[in-house]
Amino acid sequence: MAQASAASGTARLSDIATQAGVSEATVSRVLNGKPGVSTTTRQTVLAALDLLGYERPARLQERSAGLIGLITPELSNPIFPAFAQVIEQVLTRDGYTPVLCTQSPGGSTEDELTNTLVERGVNGIIYVSGLHADSTANMDRYVKLAGQGVPFVMINGYTEHVSAPFVSTDDRAAMRLAVQHLVAQGHTRIGLAVGPRRFVPVVRKIQGFVEHMRTALPMSAEEAEQLVQHSLFTVEGGQAAANALIEKGCTAIICGSDLMAFGAIRAARQRGLQVPRDVSVIGFDDSPLIVFSDPPLTTLRQPVEAMGQAAVNALLEEVTGTPAPHAEYVFMPELVVRGSTAAAPPKS
Repeated sequence: MAQASAASGTARLSDIATQAGVSEATVSRVLNGKPGVSTTTRQTVLAALDLLGYERPARLQERSAGLIGLITPELSNPIFPAFAQVIEQVLTRDGYTPVLCTQSPGGSTEDELTNTLVERGVNGIIYVSGLHADSTANMDRYVKLAGQGVPFVMINGYTEHVSAPFVSTDDRAAMRLAVQHLVAQGHTRIGLAVGPRRFVPVVRKIQGFVEHMRTALPMSAEEAEQLVQHSLFTVEGGQAAANALIEKGCTAIICGSDLMAFGAIRAARQRGLQVPRDVSVIGFDDSPLIVFSDPPLTTLRQPVEAMGQAAVNALLEEVTGTPAPHAEYVFMPELVVRGSTAAAPPKS
């Protein structure tokens, strides 16, 4: 009879049967590859085997369809682990083995990670907020990669200089949702706290912000531009940007990330102001950190699951020889209203 093994010895049929909620005879049939077991029951037994830490018999070990590289920035911003989790789940479900590579300050660069993945023979690569999003970066690196026959897909960042599928959140539409919400609350002095201007998503946010501030309020483009504050996509960056915007008289601040929004809330409190009574704050991402926010953060939710699924689908079409259109797939964000936004404070 086939047996499953672990470091501690041979699996007991009774242990597996108890974990799976089936009979020992059913476990035996699954381990020996015998017929007469439904697909669902077979999967339940194999899941119990995995959960108990036993190695599957060789005949039951699934062969990977190939390796897919996933390159993300540092994982301190929770939106990147969120994308990674979705993409890895979809790849695994489709039979591929994901290889997660993370950039970090002082660590491997995107180019180094790309070279390592290519050397390992990956079938394709997905980039999340990589150098493709930096308008000052040299795009020849991606042209070279395409010349090596390695398919790739880009998330959040677009360039016309690279022929590949792109998957993006509609940053301009996000700003429309945020501005309309705040104007409806009576705010007329609204600031935008974002990262460096060289990034494509930042440029698009600014464009959307300026356009919709002009539409919703009696304000010129130049006046709206004065209410944009550049910093870093971190808590500290959000705090610095918010301090500058509060100094300019802003009663509401739209932030380029949830981390920046946390910094904006900190800046307001250190000035003796209350959120949202004195200052309303909107984040961007709807990342897992939201559960720690006080007050609960109003934010612009990126449709991470839909975007991750689309990125994998586009890449696998390339991998299997049916190239996806070299275009940008744009996904609508959603304004999630919670407790960090309220009516504008009375004018003194």
